[in-house]
Amino acid sequence: MSTIIDITVPKAGESVNEADIARWLKADGDIVKLDEALCELETSKASLPINAPAAGRLKILVEAGTTCPVGMVVAQIDTAAAGAAAAPVAKTKEAVRSAESTLMDPGMPSPSARRLLAENEVSAQDVKGSGPDGRIIKADVINHLTVREKELKLSSTISGQLATQKAAPAAACSAPASSSALCQSSTGRGERREKMSRLRRTIAERLVEAQNTAVICTTFNEVDMSAVMELRKKFKEKFLEKHQVGIGFMSFFAKAAAIALKEFPVLNASVEGNEIVYHDFVDIGIAVATPKGLVVPIIRDIDGMNFSQIEKSIAAYGAKGKAGTISIEEMTGGTFTITNGGTFGSMLSTPIINRPQSAILGMHNIVERPVAVAGQVVIRPIMYLAVSYDHRIIDGADAVKFLVKIKNLLEDPSRILLDL
Repeated sequence: MSTIIDITVPKAGESVNEADIARWLKADGDIVKLDEALCELETSKASLPINAPAAGRLKILVEAGTTCPVGMVVAQIDTAAAGAAAAPVAKTKEAVRSAESTLMDPGMPSPSARRLLAENEVSAQDVKGSGPDGRIIKADVINHLTVREKELKLSSTISGQLATQKAAPAAACSAPASSSALCQSSTGRGERREKMSRLRRTIAERLVEAQNTAVICTTFNEVDMSAVMELRKKFKEKFLEKHQVGIGFMSFFAKAAAIALKEFPVLNASVEGNEIVYHDFVDIGIAVATPKGLVVPIIRDIDGMNFSQIEKSIAAYGAKGKAGTISIEEMTGGTFTITNGGTFGSMLSTPIINRPQSAILGMHNIVERPVAVAGQVVIRPIMYLAVSYDHRIIDGADAVKFLVKIKNLLEDPSRILLDL
């Protein structure tokens, strides 16, 4: 008996009303198995797969790249063909390879990469993918276009030399042939338009909302990282051997922030209308850069976690960020955020609050600088810290004392262990 099962866009959170079909992992008419991944959706918060609710023949109703509301039927499965999934498939090896290449080739470009490929009339076969499983991402296409543009310019230059173009004055190009390329005028003033991804649009909207809603101020300080670096160097190998995870700087900052937030709870609070909502728990969001943009997964109840638990959580989110599998639930909530621009070489910045939170800590790169210690000038590894805060509920004095607390904890890590 044949049964047709509808496949709809699932509800992926209270604020998510629609999603883009990023790509189909199966072709129209394919025989699919139960729970086999069919397509990848891209929402305003995360990417998520749709799996087959039953075995059978897939009928695709909506093409990739389409924006669909929650609940819309995008495909159907005819369960009458379920038996065909287990039956031997009479295909030659060449046919199997051809079918696989149809699905996977060329590196399964991302939606933004496909748009760039189409706009610039580039075959995906010519672009090498650097994403997960060889997937072609936007950066791959941009790199390919840059190389192609350089090659075209070089070809044009050589052709111009052979044809002795009249537009190039003889006096200006009297230099040897090896440097004649410098005499050619460059016309690399092209433009291209690219639609923002759903995630990028959401990030933009929230940043504008934060700027327009909160009264954002930033206070700065510096911390001598000598003690933390010494402690980390001393126990790095033993920590890895025992806990099977490396110890980084983020766990020190997360623990220091958790202690400071307990002492200055207004920085862990949020504003709802005319009320200040204080939280008796500490859920810290750690900003993670992914190929699709910046996301902030939450480490919950971090004040009750030890260093190894924090490091394992950070490592897990880092891996998920690269694979694009961080769920919406893992990014929902949070009472405070830490962002580390130092990994990209930032010396100083003014981070923007992650609404509805009221404060965010910005870490930066560590640079050896001359500082005065006990009347002597010495070289120490210094990091500049920044705390941006909502001045509507947080006074400058509290923000400054909060940052000084973090500075003191990091410059004497034994305070973290003793909760002082």
